[in-house]
Amino acid sequence: MVTTYHLSDSFKKEMLAERPATMWRYAEVLPVLAPENIVSLGEGMTPIIELNRLAARHDFQNLMLKDEGLNPTGSFKARGLSMAISRAKELGVEQVVVPTAGNAGGAMSAYCAAAGIRATVVMPGHTPKIFQQECHYYGAEVILVEGLIDKSGQVAAKIEKEQGAFNIATLKEPYRLEGKKTMGYEIAEQLNWELPDVILYPTGGGTGLIGIWKAFHEMIQLGWLPSDVKLPRMVVVQAENCAPMVDFIQGSERGLEAYTESVANGLAVPVAFGKDMIRAVVEESDGLALTVTDQEMAAGMREVSAAEGILVAPEGAALWKALLKLREQGQIADGERVLMVNTGNGYKYLENFQ
Repeated sequence: MVTTYHLSDSFKKEMLAERPATMWRYAEVLPVLAPENIVSLGEGMTPIIELNRLAARHDFQNLMLKDEGLNPTGSFKARGLSMAISRAKELGVEQVVVPTAGNAGGAMSAYCAAAGIRATVVMPGHTPKIFQQECHYYGAEVILVEGLIDKSGQVAAKIEKEQGAFNIATLKEPYRLEGKKTMGYEIAEQLNWELPDVILYPTGGGTGLIGIWKAFHEMIQLGWLPSDVKLPRMVVVQAENCAPMVDFIQGSERGLEAYTESVANGLAVPVAFGKDMIRAVVEESDGLALTVTDQEMAAGMREVSAAEGILVAPEGAALWKALLKLREQGQIADGERVLMVNTGNGYKYLENFQ
């Protein structure tokens, strides 16, 4: 049973202590109007874990990881798709379509199954079988295409036009962003309203990064954070094989043919529709952007798993390797509170490393 609330001046952060431990605890700032339309599988309130062993080995004083791999369907995509499908149900939508590199397809299929909405998933043919299989098990139609997710997006747009399906592609509708922003609310609440100094985020489409930043500003407006709060420096991390945002931010854009697949499926996004918003977050936060190789991600998965008992996704491992680079470059000062957002469960990616 999910309860929703009405936003008013009386919505205070102290009220959260009595609410269910899901992202819907922030219902006043979310777009679903009627509680009966909420489609929830228990997403949100993923833990923030102190990485004490890695911190001790590499002389970090305060190193944390928010583990989004513990969400339903194994990734942060559950937040955005729970929100989008809930709103689709509220609007009377009967069919949805999504282009995906993997996790978004599985999440959308699961929430569509729970909502009784027809789902069509379009993904690259090289996507690991586990992502394809979970969509099938949830009853979705799965269409495989050649190329990266941009090609999947073209097919999804065609299905939208020809069949009238609601297209839930990244930033093609506003609701996935609203679900993702709950990560920002949770970070503040879980850290007792004291934000980290640095947040590293693996960036494909960038909705999560934008959403977290949006949440921080909303909390300032709500009075949950002081108006003069020092917001974290936001660090964009991408795969060296596919780094359109790093190129864009650094002013060295290349053609689409320069970008190829990666063991981190979620980072193989050659076109980020929200690139201007992503760059704005980096600039406003005095952040930066950098890349990590597939080989470094594989090594990072082993390092984090063996040290902390957390099998992070390659995207999460990329953050660890990026952090070590930033430390070597003097970009991370002694004593700074560092938070990495692991966006997925590493078990779903093991096929990539066979």
